[in-house]
Amino acid sequence: MSRPYLNIDVKGSSTLLPLDRLVKSPPLRRTGSRAINLDSEWGSRVTQEVSDKSVISEEGAMKSSAPSTWGIQAIFFAVWILFCLKVAYESMVMMNVTTRDKFFYEVFLYYNPLFLMAGMVWLWGINVWVFLTSRIPYSRVFDLDLNHISHKEIWKIASWMTVAVITSMTAYLYLYSHGLVSHAASQPVLLYVMVPLVLGLPLDAFYGQTRFFFLKTLVRLTFPIQPITFADFFVADVLTSMAKVLSDLERSVCRMYHRQVATVAWLDADDACGSHSIYIPMILAFPYLSRFLQCLRQYHDTKDKTCLLNALKYITTFPVIFISALKYHVELPFWFSHLRPLWVLFAILNSCYSFWWDITKDWDLGWMRGPWKPIKQSLRPNLLYNRPWVYHWAIFSNLVLRGAWTYKLSAHLRHNYKTVFFFSFLEMLRRFQWIFFRVEIAAIKLSNITSSPVTRVSSIPLKDIPPSETERLLSDTQHNV
Repeated sequence: MSRPYLNIDVKGSSTLLPLDRLVKSPPLRRTGSRAINLDSEWGSRVTQEVSDKSVISEEGAMKSSAPSTWGIQAIFFAVWILFCLKVAYESMVMMNVTTRDKFFYEVFLYYNPLFLMAGMVWLWGINVWVFLTSRIPYSRVFDLDLNHISHKEIWKIASWMTVAVITSMTAYLYLYSHGLVSHAASQPVLLYVMVPLVLGLPLDAFYGQTRFFFLKTLVRLTFPIQPITFADFFVADVLTSMAKVLSDLERSVCRMYHRQVATVAWLDADDACGSHSIYIPMILAFPYLSRFLQCLRQYHDTKDKTCLLNALKYITTFPVIFISALKYHVELPFWFSHLRPLWVLFAILNSCYSFWWDITKDWDLGWMRGPWKPIKQSLRPNLLYNRPWVYHWAIFSNLVLRGAWTYKLSAHLRHNYKTVFFFSFLEMLRRFQWIFFRVEIAAIKLSNITSSPVTRVSSIPLKDIPPSETERLLSDTQHNV
């Protein structure tokens, strides 16, 4: 692998400085280190460049590294998944039509949430890969340690999640179709117990630092009583798109608690985990409540009134959720004549407000800021992805997908599980797209980027560097971390 260098001007002449020297140098080893001895301006710029190791050197490592075990693991995962799907299909064929239709809803209820979670991890890996190839310093945006996991490691985690979900689902179908109902009922229970155990494993294994960082972020967004970081509200925003997933998790855990696994008790209107449960809208509203409280905390810290406008966006979500849930507690004529029109009104209000906020605030695009602005000026001047059509596509698709938002949150539509799955997946794709531009604008604001995707240190004269630091950086002395 070629050795990366920094290009520094020395009174008109160009000097190449080995980057690995800077990375190994103790004062520049970690973002925010108090041991930095350089002048403030130059030191901060070099630290930004060096601290984001993934942006500068990881892309080259990605191109030059051999497939090694990753290709073998990918083949193994693919073969195992195909085998599981074959066994699952044969198990479903063995059931009669009536049992199959009723039982398939239970399979969907237990495994759909975890499957969509694995899908979101896959998409996040793609986000990180695009950040690297586009040189977006995402690690500085999230204030990540230099040892943060790469996109390949994220995909490896997603692979194991996918394999675990499909394996458990296959065992569930196989055992139930062969009359082993009690053994079948244990399969989703074991999977749901295993997930929090692995996530909270108090050992520095299975990407321990990443797991602990994620758990701490979940705790902070559950109790937003401390200053809000970018990771805090970012994860909370992602969870708003996973609200239906969280709702299905609650129903699944409820059925396991009441020992209703491998039954069709969900058809009973009086079932403790049925559609009338008050916990369903409460779980749906939880991510939005968390974001609302985060906005209030941000306003308390910054006195920025924009935070209150953002909080108002999340307030408009609550009527959509709770009015929809009232269908199971009122007479149907009253629902269709009074509550349903009110629900549609609030749904349109929230969708339009959220769409406007995405474009003008989260993405900071000039579009929709003035009715007389020319099309060529509709976007901001600093576009890190360098393809204007990508931004126009994102605006249009976001409008369409925001219109589908109400379906995934509508409690009175939850039995149409195939359609709900489709719209929930569309919402995940919208959030996946949203992440690109939200991290982009955060990187621009953080690094004060104007035209290039990465802050360069190529035009910094060495006369601005203290002589002692110039000699130390250009010497042949090796530094050990």
